[in-house]
Amino acid sequence: MDYDKLGLKIGLEIHQQLETSKLFCKCTSKLVDEYDYEIIRKLRPTQSELGDVDRAAVEEAQKKLRFKYQVTENNCLVETDEEPPHKPNRNAIDVVLMFSKMINAKTVDEIHFMRKVVIDGSNISGFQRTALLSVDGKIDNIKIQTICLEEDAARKIKAEKDFVVYRLDRLGIPLIEIATAPDIKTPGQAKEVAEKIGDMLRATKKVKRGIGTIRQDLNVSIKNGARVEIKGVQNLRSIPDVVEKEISRQIRLIEIKNKLEERNAKISYELFDITNIFENTKCKIIKAMIQKKGKVFSGKLSGFSGLLGGGENRLGKEFASKVKRIGLKGIFHSDEFPNYGITENEVEEIRKNMKLDINDAFVIVSEKENIARNGLNIILSRAEQCLKGVPEEVRKALPDNTTEYMRAMPGAARMYPETDIPPVSIKKEEIDKIKLPELFDEKIKRFMETYKISFESAKQLVYQGYDDMFESFVKKYEPKIVARTFLNIIPEIEPELESKGMDASAIPEKTIEEVLGFYKEGRFAKEGISKVLLTAVTEPVSVEEAIEKAGLLTKTGLVISLGDIENEIDKILMEKKDFIKEKGKNSFAPLMGLVMKELRGKADGKIISAILKKKIGEMR
Repeated sequence: MDYDKLGLKIGLEIHQQLETSKLFCKCTSKLVDEYDYEIIRKLRPTQSELGDVDRAAVEEAQKKLRFKYQVTENNCLVETDEEPPHKPNRNAIDVVLMFSKMINAKTVDEIHFMRKVVIDGSNISGFQRTALLSVDGKIDNIKIQTICLEEDAARKIKAEKDFVVYRLDRLGIPLIEIATAPDIKTPGQAKEVAEKIGDMLRATKKVKRGIGTIRQDLNVSIKNGARVEIKGVQNLRSIPDVVEKEISRQIRLIEIKNKLEERNAKISYELFDITNIFENTKCKIIKAMIQKKGKVFSGKLSGFSGLLGGGENRLGKEFASKVKRIGLKGIFHSDEFPNYGITENEVEEIRKNMKLDINDAFVIVSEKENIARNGLNIILSRAEQCLKGVPEEVRKALPDNTTEYMRAMPGAARMYPETDIPPVSIKKEEIDKIKLPELFDEKIKRFMETYKISFESAKQLVYQGYDDMFESFVKKYEPKIVARTFLNIIPEIEPELESKGMDASAIPEKTIEEVLGFYKEGRFAKEGISKVLLTAVTEPVSVEEAIEKAGLLTKTGLVISLGDIENEIDKILMEKKDFIKEKGKNSFAPLMGLVMKELRGKADGKIISAILKKKIGEMR
């Protein structure tokens, strides 16, 4: 694709959880699997200070959902909306100020929290608290428009028949929100900018790590298209594909608009009751709905024939995602007939009943009458938007990197002042005192120069979060051994830890240091580090006891002598002398495996290898 010719503009919104307590109380920000009790709520739209109601909130209210909130041991009355918020978490504010300083953004003199209307159930109060802290920053050539501090939403657990269930453990975790200007020009650049922002955030050492702790939202537009916000892109690798697919979707909608203009297409909101046509239908969905006293309605789409189907970006899919919010699933359109048990005769009868021309299409909805009428009106409204091209809207990223309609683009009525939280003043001296962290690129370069390790090792240590422990350990131990422990040995024992229900990230720092200490004393060879570490972590023993339990302790309590190594090798070579005569030098690898089975961890592998090669050569 020629992105310049398309007029592609991309903006990013990065939401990252901070590693602090909750934003408006002292509760921990740890997620848990159990809950103590549930609260049931129903949320409704509220007016802004000017008496306006946000259109996105009105649309959300049409779902008529109720919500269950699971309250955990890590929640208090603030999160259940039974007590006003406490003072904002100063540690969280300081993290945002640090990042702002890293990108030379202009920080406000006074922080004012606002309420952002959210009634999809993810906020028990019906709004999310958010505050602007800084503006006009820059990362490379990309402008950072705003940097905000806000509270994370409740965690969605499941959707039941009558309720959506949320857990309150995540509600109130501080989030930094970083919004770029629409300066990004290609899908690949969007990924690069997101990676850069993520690296800078992790460099602060003040953000959470792991799945679900960071989220990327995208704003995408092309020439003659519209700004579309795509929520919830979890994986950085997905960003280019999500953008590409949104470009294709907008191109398709622009093509449809042009075709409709050629045909002088128009939309009529007249609804047709065509239930009688399907009295003896073989369509299982329609038949089942009629038996439940439901009805079948159709709507006319003048000039839309041949435009509703057609692959991934089919218009029928757009219609289906719009009515999904009211629970309507039984919709069909004329471009897919005959199909689903609907016959050619039934299609002809519908076209005759609705007085359709050759370029006209129609949509069928089968449901209870009030739902069917509401759903058809929503579909016809979406079809009318096709006459204008691409609608501005918020869409949700799906696992296959396509998107579906989520809600209307919020308006100004969505935000109003938070009156329970006093303003927080920010003094210049406070910002001046903030010490900036070492960026990842700088740290990788320093590790390579100072500790003489490879670029790949330095990069992995930094990106996997082992850099602080590494720097602490290399004051006592050889850097390459320390790096190997973190980058090779821990991943090597991780599957066995997981099989025992343990997490490698939970290995105590003290245990790793003790294992390295005993290795340095010569209590076992470097090949024994993994065995000792695994034993020390999985068994109720000390590290010294783990050495013995791993079978690495000799009679003297020290690493095996050269004489003992030679004796063990001689014993194996005598048993395999015929094999050596047959294979010659090719016998080395199999014999090395047998020798290491007996001596692994008791002696250095290089020493064992040298002795074995020498003795095989003497026997040939």
